[in-house]
Amino acid sequence: MSSLDVTDVRVAFGEVVVLDGVSLHIAGNESVALLGPSGSGKSTLLRVIAGIVAPDAGTVVVDGIDVTAVATHRRGIGMVFQDNQLFPHLSTLDNVTFGPLMAGKPKRDRREIGQRWLDRVGLAGFDDRNVTELSGGEAKRVALARALAAEPAVVLLDEPLTGLDRELHDRLAVDLAELLRTVTTLLVTHDPDEAAVVADRTVLLADLVG
Repeated sequence: MSSLDVTDVRVAFGEVVVLDGVSLHIAGNESVALLGPSGSGKSTLLRVIAGIVAPDAGTVVVDGIDVTAVATHRRGIGMVFQDNQLFPHLSTLDNVTFGPLMAGKPKRDRREIGQRWLDRVGLAGFDDRNVTELSGGEAKRVALARALAAEPAVVLLDEPLTGLDRELHDRLAVDLAELLRTVTTLLVTHDPDEAAVVADRTVLLADLVG
């Protein structure tokens, strides 16, 4: 149940300041939704936390440890991108077990972990399915299972349910809320209703500027 603390983060691309003095605290096992208009820097903040974008100033602390200069794969942070970013050359199961593979877990353990998570996201029996043949909703479930199978301290989700029809969106939002109950989470969304279903608390990016 790791906490997440972002303090005074600033990011500029050239002369364009995207984030300026942004701070956020998320308690262990808490799920927070981050709202703000398009182009306001929500996704950039996620990428700073994940280590994909280096901040010009500020710190990222996970469970009391400053990870601002730590490599992405060593932060213990999982991320689900808006476009899923599944590996097209790997099966559904191999996508889900990528994290455990990188962690050096034995093949038998990896398979058990992957099958358990596929079952939890409602895709039992999809082990050998080509990810390019999955529906939009199935692909999003696989992306979530891949992130959680790595047992991250923190999970970041960037508009994870975008592009789905309303009925499927609403059903997956309920499933997502259940799956995230035991992990510290930051969810970026433009949908207040989605935020209310999935997260324990909703914050506006504009309110995080010190």
